Order: sequence, then structure tokens, then C-alpha cells
Amino acid sequence: MKVTLNIPEILPSQAFDFSIYVASKLYGDGLLSAGQASQMTGLSKRSFIDIMGKYEVSVSSESLDDLTYDLNNA
Repeated sequence: MKVTLNIPEILPSQAFDFSIYVASKLYGDGLLSAGQASQMTGLSKRSFIDIMGKYEVSVSSESLDDLTYDLNNA
């Protein structure tokens, strides 16, 4: 699916990448995997994960089940 948005000119394009912002929020809400989000932005998975903090999205899940799974499979 492709969505076209009209972004106001007042946003500084060099300081704000809308696709990364949207992908990070979708990832943070559990709607996209890191791989899907990185594909959406055109970044490698590693690069996408590295910049998540800029958009205040945690790389680790907040779910206790996910944490338990990660600990058991580390």
C-alpha cells in the first residue's frame, strides 16, 4: 500500500524524516517488525534500530511474555 501525504513546508526536512517517524511508531505499537519497518524506510535493519531512540521508541518489548521469551532464548 502506498500513501501520499501533504507535509507542511514549515517542517525542516533535514531534521525530520517522516517515513522513519511513522515506521518507528508502527514498530513501537507492535504493528510492524523491525525488518518491515526498515524496509519501509529504505534503511538496513541495524540502521533502523540504531535511530529508534531519536524517535523515543524502545527497541525492547514492554511485554512480560516477550521479555521472558527473550531471556529463555538468549
